[in-house]
Amino acid sequence: MVAGLAAAGLAGAGTGPAEAAAGRRVQVTGEVVDTWCAVTGIMFAYGTAHHQCAVWCAIGGIPVSIKDAAGNFYLVLRIEEDETNVATPRLVTIQSHEVTVDGELVERDGVKYLLVTKVADDKGVINLTHEEYGVQPFGN
Repeated sequence: MVAGLAAAGLAGAGTGPAEAAAGRRVQVTGEVVDTWCAVTGIMFAYGTAHHQCAVWCAIGGIPVSIKDAAGNFYLVLRIEEDETNVATPRLVTIQSHEVTVDGELVERDGVKYLLVTKVADDKGVINLTHEEYGVQPFGN
């Protein structure tokens, strides 16, 4: 029943001012971050200082984003063939990594959503922030 209601809602989508823009193919490079800590500034939220917390947040269902060098956040809705969009194991394994991804970008109400089709490059964790900030949330 829920699936039927969702399908009916999608069938009626695109008929009003809230219509989402069509996506476009992009390549994005940046650090994989948990959106909550990165956007709110609740704690230092980047690199090795924040890695374990970022993993916990992703497992707990906090949305994951890619933050590029210009400071833009791309909220990842799906990655590769993974059908799970919350607490996805694939996103957990690349938390805090610098990656380059190919995908479809959809923007709506100022938010950039990314449907990742391929992780083209994964440099691993290269942002060594723990030397300056300790390990968060239990560090200095």
